[in-house]
Amino acid sequence: QVQLVESGGGLVQAGDSLRLSCAASGRTFSSYVMGWFRQAPGKEREFVAAVSRSGVTTLYADSVRGRFAISRDNAKNTVYLQMNSLKPDDTAVYYCAAGTRIAQVSAIPKSYTYWGQGTQVTVAS
Repeated sequence: QVQLVESGGGLVQAGDSLRLSCAASGRTFSSYVMGWFRQAPGKEREFVAAVSRSGVTTLYADSVRGRFAISRDNAKNTVYLQMNSLKPDDTAVYYCAAGTRIAQVSAIPKSYTYWGQGTQVTVAS
């Protein structure tokens, strides 16, 4: 099975930047579509961003487009989420996910097979 470990979360001020990382186990990382999701208190888990297996194609939620950037380094088995101009509404637990059964980027949580444990991002006003 695929193991995913997120890191890089923390407490920041509005307007600050933060970079999340997700390290994946295994030898077939480059075959997975990768995504980031987040869940705020009292809300449903929502899509944030996804990146294709090659890293060429990306997909973003409207709420983060232009502020966040997803990327991957297949040589390091790692996917990143660069978050700029953070807002209090970005406060959530952020999860990375691996889509081992899909060939295209997807915003649907059920499209992803494996999930990390999550990392807390808190943005103070």
